[in-house]
Amino acid sequence: MANPYPPLKFGTDGWRAIIAEDFTFDNVRRCTQGIANYLKNSGQAAVEQVIGYDTRFASADFASAAAEVLAGNGIKVVLSDRPVPTPVVSWGIVAAKAGGGIVITASHNPAAWNGLKYKSPDGASAPVETVAEIEHQTAQIAITDVKRFPLPDAVSQGLVRLTQLHPSYESQIGRLVDLEVIKSAGFKIAVDAMHGAGSGYFPQLLMGGSSNVLEINAEINPSFPNMKQPEPIANNLGRLAREVKETGASVGIANDGDADRLGLMDENGNYLNQLQVYALLTLYLLEVRGQRGAIVRTITSSGMLDKLGQIYDVPVFEVPVGFKYVAPAMQRENALIGGEESGGYGYRGHVPERDGILSGLFFLDFMARTGKSPSELLAYLYTKVGPHYYNRHDVVFGASERETIIARLNEANPKCLAGLDIKEKDTLDGFRFITADKSWLLIRFSGTEPLLRIYSEADSPEKVQQLLEEGARLARV
Repeated sequence: MANPYPPLKFGTDGWRAIIAEDFTFDNVRRCTQGIANYLKNSGQAAVEQVIGYDTRFASADFASAAAEVLAGNGIKVVLSDRPVPTPVVSWGIVAAKAGGGIVITASHNPAAWNGLKYKSPDGASAPVETVAEIEHQTAQIAITDVKRFPLPDAVSQGLVRLTQLHPSYESQIGRLVDLEVIKSAGFKIAVDAMHGAGSGYFPQLLMGGSSNVLEINAEINPSFPNMKQPEPIANNLGRLAREVKETGASVGIANDGDADRLGLMDENGNYLNQLQVYALLTLYLLEVRGQRGAIVRTITSSGMLDKLGQIYDVPVFEVPVGFKYVAPAMQRENALIGGEESGGYGYRGHVPERDGILSGLFFLDFMARTGKSPSELLAYLYTKVGPHYYNRHDVVFGASERETIIARLNEANPKCLAGLDIKEKDTLDGFRFITADKSWLLIRFSGTEPLLRIYSEADSPEKVQQLLEEGARLARV
C-alpha cells in the first residue's frame, strides 16, 4: 500500500511548512522517525541527541513529540527545558559531545510556519548527503511505523534528560569576546528581540557596567505582531529605528526568531544591510583581532569580501546559498568566518553555524575597540573597498510558474543590463549575471518559501535598482 503521507523536503536549512497544514504532529513524528532510522543505519544511535525549540506556536509540544520518537527508538535525548536560540542548541550539541540534534524552528519565516532543523555532531547544519538520507527514510514511513515512548516515562527511565542549555552557551560567549570591554564602553544599545528566542540574552550578558541595553519586542508572541515576519531586515525594523532615534542609542541590534541572524541599525537609525555587516565583521576579525584565515561566502554575499581577501592576503571561497554549504567549506579550509546574505555569520573557534548573538557582540566590540560609531565604521570600510550598495526584491509566484521561469532564465543571455556589459553568466545557485565593473544580478528561488528572490550589488543605489528591474524583466514576474 502506498504511503498516504507526502514526502518532506528539506530546503536550504531544514524542513519548513505551514502549521496544521503540513507541519503537523504526525509529520514531525515521521520526520523524527526518519532521523532515528538514519542514526541506526549509520551506527550513530548509541550517542545522545540534543533537542531545542524556539518561541513559535506549539514549538515546545513539537519538540516533546520529537523526543518521544527518539526515545521510542532507544536513542537518548537531552531536551531543553525552555525556548532557546538555535545557536544555543548548536553549542549545546558540541558541549555535550552529542551525536547531533534537532531544533524546532522556522527561523525568520512568517508566524504561520514552523520547521525542523537537523544538526550534525559539530553543531552545523546537516550536510547535503545526510539530509538526502533523512528525506529518503522519511518518505517510506507511515505514522503507524513510528515508535514512541511517552515523555514522562522516558524522563523517569533516563531516556530523556531535561536540561538548561543556555549556561554553557553563555560561558562559551565569554571565552570568545571580552564582555567587560563592551560593558564599560558606556554604550546605549537598543535591541529588538523580535518576540523570538533571543529575548533576554543581550541584557543578561551585558549587565553590570556603564553600557545600557534597551530591549524591545522582548515578550514572547508567536504571532510576531507589527512585522511581516521575524526577519531582521529594514522593512521589519521600523520600531527599532524609532527607538534608536528617540533614545539616542549608540547602535540598534536585531535578531530573528531563533537568533541565528543579525540585523544592525547605525546611531542615526539607518539600516546597515547584510552585505555591509558581513564585510564589517570580517574587517573586525582581520584588523582589530589581527586574525587570519579563509573567508567563506555564499553566492549572494558581497564583492567587498573578495577585496578584503586581497588586502589582507587571505583566500575567499564561494558556495551556494545555505549554511549546509558554508559549514563544510569552513571546516575544510579552517576558515576564519563564513556567512551569507541573509544575515547569518559563523566563526572559527565556535561552531560552523550562524550565531546572531555572538555576531552582535563582535560588532559592539568593534565599536568599543576603535571608538567609532557604526556609520564611521562603514565609512572606514569604504576607504578600503570602495562604496557598495545592495538590495533584494522578493516576488511571490505560483507553483505552476516555476518551470516556465526557469526556462526563461536558462535562455536569457543578455549582452548588457542597465547599460552595463555582461562579462559572465553562471548557474552555481540560480542565475547570476556579472558585469564588467563587477556589479552583479542574481535570480534564484528561495529554498524555504514560495518566493523568487532577485538580488543585486553595485557601486550606486541607482545601478542596483536598475539591475533589479532588469531581473524582474528577465524572469517576467
